[in-house]
Amino acid sequence: MYGDGRARARGGRATWHGGNPVWSHANQHIDLWVELLHGWDLEPIAALPFTVTQDFEGDQFTRSNFPASDLERLYGIVTHELSVYDRLEVHVAAQTMRGNVVLLEVDSFQLPQPAGAYRRQHVRSCIGIDVLVPEAAAVGYFHGDGYHTASGDDYAAIFRPVGVCTELPAFPHVSVARRRFTAQADAALMRTSLELLRHHLSRRPQQNPISVFRMAFPGHLEQLIARGEPNFQIYAASVLRQLGANFELLGRYLRWLVMHGQSLPDAIGEACYTMASEAMVMQFRLMRAVISRKSDGCEDCLDQLEQAYQGTVPALASHFGTGGS
Repeated sequence: MYGDGRARARGGRATWHGGNPVWSHANQHIDLWVELLHGWDLEPIAALPFTVTQDFEGDQFTRSNFPASDLERLYGIVTHELSVYDRLEVHVAAQTMRGNVVLLEVDSFQLPQPAGAYRRQHVRSCIGIDVLVPEAAAVGYFHGDGYHTASGDDYAAIFRPVGVCTELPAFPHVSVARRRFTAQADAALMRTSLELLRHHLSRRPQQNPISVFRMAFPGHLEQLIARGEPNFQIYAASVLRQLGANFELLGRYLRWLVMHGQSLPDAIGEACYTMASEAMVMQFRLMRAVISRKSDGCEDCLDQLEQAYQGTVPALASHFGTGGS
C-alpha cells in the first residue's frame, strides 16, 4: 500500500458551510481543496481572501480558485505538474509513498463515489489520490463532498491501461500537492490570512462586475431562450453559480474573521448573503424563462445584485483602507 491509509472523516462540508448554505457546492476546484485541506487537518476558510477579486469576464464570472501562492503561504503546500513518462500507476505510487496527493484529471463515468455521473455520462473531473493499493486494485481519493474509494474495473478505468477507452485524452493533466513547509497556525494563520485579504483587495475589480454583466445579459438571455434547456445548466454553473457561491464563500470567511476577534460591519456579511441568495433567485427565474420560452430580463434581481456588490468588496476595501492596484 502507498499512502498513510488512515481513515478520513466524512461530512466535513456541513462544518465548512454551517447551517443551510444557499449553494451546496462551489466548483470542482474549491470542493476538492476544501476536502483535501480538511483531510490534512488544516482550516480551508483562511484561504478565502481571493474571493474579493471575482470579476465578470465578458461571458462568465471568474471561476473561484485557491491561488497556489496562497496555499503555500498559509499551509506550506506546494503544487506542481508531474511529467508522465511511465505508467500512471507508477507515478501515483511514487508520490503517495512520500505522503503527497496526486491531483488527477479523470472521467467521472468510472467514479463510484459520489454517484452523480457514475456509469451514466462522461464528465471531466479532478480527484486527489492519497492512497494506492495496486495489489488489491484499490485507490482512495478526495472528490466532491468527501473522501471515497474505487476498486476493480473502476480502479482500472481511472488509470486507463491499454484497451480501456474513455472520452478523455490519453495524457491527462497530472499534478502533485506536497506539504513542503510548516503550516501557519493560530495567530500566525490569522495574520497571514489578513495580509492576503489586503493584497487581494488591492487587486479587486475597479468597476462593479454586476454592472458589466448587466450590459452583456440581454445577449445572454436571447441565446438562452434560443438554445433551450440543455444549454441552461452549463450557463448557470459558469455564471450564476460562480457568482453566488463565490460571495457565499466570502461571507463565510467574514464570519470566521469575526469569530476570531476581528471587528467588521455586519452590513458587509449581510450584503454577501444577498449576493448569494439573489443569484439563486435569478437562476430559478431564468430556468422558468428558458422552459416557458418567455423572456425575463430579471431587472429587479440585477438591481439587488448591483447594489449589494457595493456593500461587499468596495465596503471591505474602505474598511481596511486598501487602495486600487
